Amino acid sequence: MPLFRDPRAAVDQRVGDLLMRMTLPEKVAQLQSVNWEHTRLYDDRTRLFSPERARALIALGIGHVTRPGDAHDARGAAELANAIQRFLVTETRLGIPAILHEEALHGFVGPSATSFPQAIALGATFDPALVERVFTATARQMRGRGATQALAPVVDVARDARWGRIEETYGEDPFLAARMGVAAIQGLQGRRSSDDTPIGAEHVLATAKHFVGHGTPEAGRNTAPGNFSPRVLREVFLPPFEAVVREARVGSVMASYNEVDAIPMHVNRDLLMNVLRWEWGWKGLVVSDYFGIAELERRHHVAADLREAGRRALLAGVDLELPEAEGFAHLAEDVASGMLSASAIDVAVGRVLRAKFLLGLFESPYVTVASGPDQLGAETAADRALARRAAEEAIVLLKNEGRVLPLDLRRIRTLAVVGPNAAVCRLGGYSGTPLHKVSVADGIRARLAGAPIKVLVAEGCGLTQGGRGWRDDLVVPADAAVDARLIAEATQAARAADAVVLVLGLNEQLSREGWADTHRGDRFDLELPGRQMDLARAVLGRHDKPVVVLLLGGGPVTISELAATAPAILEGFYLGQETGTAVAGILFGDVSPGGKLPITLPRHTGTVPMYAAYKPSARRAYLFEEPGPEWPFGHGLSYTTFQYSDVKASPDRFQTDGHTTISATVTNTGPVAGDEVVQLYVHDLVSSVTRPVQELKGFKRVHLQPGEAAHLDFALGPAELAFYDIEMHRTVEPGRFEVMVGGSSVGAPQAKLDVVPR
Repeated sequence: MPLFRDPRAAVDQRVGDLLMRMTLPEKVAQLQSVNWEHTRLYDDRTRLFSPERARALIALGIGHVTRPGDAHDARGAAELANAIQRFLVTETRLGIPAILHEEALHGFVGPSATSFPQAIALGATFDPALVERVFTATARQMRGRGATQALAPVVDVARDARWGRIEETYGEDPFLAARMGVAAIQGLQGRRSSDDTPIGAEHVLATAKHFVGHGTPEAGRNTAPGNFSPRVLREVFLPPFEAVVREARVGSVMASYNEVDAIPMHVNRDLLMNVLRWEWGWKGLVVSDYFGIAELERRHHVAADLREAGRRALLAGVDLELPEAEGFAHLAEDVASGMLSASAIDVAVGRVLRAKFLLGLFESPYVTVASGPDQLGAETAADRALARRAAEEAIVLLKNEGRVLPLDLRRIRTLAVVGPNAAVCRLGGYSGTPLHKVSVADGIRARLAGAPIKVLVAEGCGLTQGGRGWRDDLVVPADAAVDARLIAEATQAARAADAVVLVLGLNEQLSREGWADTHRGDRFDLELPGRQMDLARAVLGRHDKPVVVLLLGGGPVTISELAATAPAILEGFYLGQETGTAVAGILFGDVSPGGKLPITLPRHTGTVPMYAAYKPSARRAYLFEEPGPEWPFGHGLSYTTFQYSDVKASPDRFQTDGHTTISATVTNTGPVAGDEVVQLYVHDLVSSVTRPVQELKGFKRVHLQPGEAAHLDFALGPAELAFYDIEMHRTVEPGRFEVMVGGSSVGAPQAKLDVVPR
């Protein structure tokens, strides 16, 4: 038996043995992917895997197959995966299986898979343990269908609300993004102690993206330059990636479309090699973003042709091209001509093979095929319950004037549910087609079944007329005449009701991707699109009844008028397939909201970027501006109240390499049980370079019964207090620090620390 077939041998030995047996064309094939849909690995009539087409396309093997399972149910996807692997194992010379990658930003993107809350909503839970459970379920569904790599999670730090991809992130804060990213990867891959730890049979290879600086592009335009100094890059955008590399041992990283300091990331050797690999000691696989290598020629103009683009990307540290071979199609030619060394190919191929060995594909290339719920990749009742729990935890109560919420069913005989998002379950981008989707209207109806309450539903207005293809600039605004009729119908329903739930926000059509120009719903104006404010004014014109505004969408909207006039406002972002069930539970008090904002909600578009960890000189007011955000990062109310006490540091004086414990007590002083997210912020009072006015350095979500108290401890040490000094050395400077513990980023310092020289 060849050494590479021996599961008892060390992974590096198996990789080395297999590399020695491979020809150059076989090696180059491992650095490429084939797109299931675009290159049509299927029979045109049956849509089933075609061995004949495979012999023409992947006879030498293949590194990845791009998204073969996103058009099939669990059983169909498993059968397809097995057919692909069977061909590679039995009909290629060395029998090397492929990695089948899929999207899984908030659940596997495919038919009948569970659609959990979108990433920004998961960020609002401030609950890493929950996020790990969500992605454990996602991994199980993926692996049961034959998929072995997830292009998730996104750990970009998003600080410009105009950017259309905010929904894919965990928000504006690097500490929050790091904690959620680590949890997501531990769910997808299982908990790994090293880069050599195998990935189990119910887990998949995770992909941290987009490396790096992608989340706050120039002017909020997707893929635009990331104009960051080395210090900002290291203190804001790199830390989440460093955390998922060092703590979660992520198996793969995706290079981003953007440039940093005039160098596109797909050719940024300093960051891809010097930082990611040599400085952090990471041994994983770097994949390109879709068409990212071709964009070196087409968009960035740093390569004369695809051949040069592929060569430069490989030498910079990109190991595999997605979603299909363009630049990497020419690598063998470059080796033959002497423009590329064979050893450079071997290094990248070794990383691809290493991932396949760690996934156990050589021992177990196939998955068990079963029927219905017995298929490992099928959704379970526990998955649906988890989706509901995640949605409940994600909902943020922004305002509750006069304790409008929870709605008092004893005073309601007719309830109006109106708005463009009332009767549609908005899932957000990168969503599949789940078996169960519950709109807000349907969730309310189900919750009130059997009660003597009439539910009136009205659309109120449109958001778009529907897309004409995938181009964002062809999204058509809703028709004015139709909207006038819809607003009149909604106003009539509101007038006839005892209470109103007004469901506003965004939809997926406003954030769809145009492959030609790679922007996603970037907005120059953060106001509610369409005629939603006309609808809101018509409904809120009657002040003799409770009105609850619910926002659903992928990112912040500016709603200063609604903030002043609506008595109760909930932010849900995109809540997944159990949207309506979770919303109904919040509206009627079955669950007390406990979500917190993972991103600042600005008052006006012109004030962005706006985020909590700003520098001391950053917040001078514009002319005629009411300073500050509408609602700050970390904000979120509850149906109960919480009191903080006994905040202290022990010790409150320690050396620069020492540690302290910040302790606090939080007590539920209200009438009902509820969740509170306890947040720890630190401020360095005097430093050699400017520091943010506050930085999140810890959080814990706790559930407390009425009258119950919890004593919490947070560790602070060099990891939390260090920064890059004037010489770009990471250090803890002696001095005084302020500490604040509370339920949002707004509060007064409660303790002080003195850090002294060693």
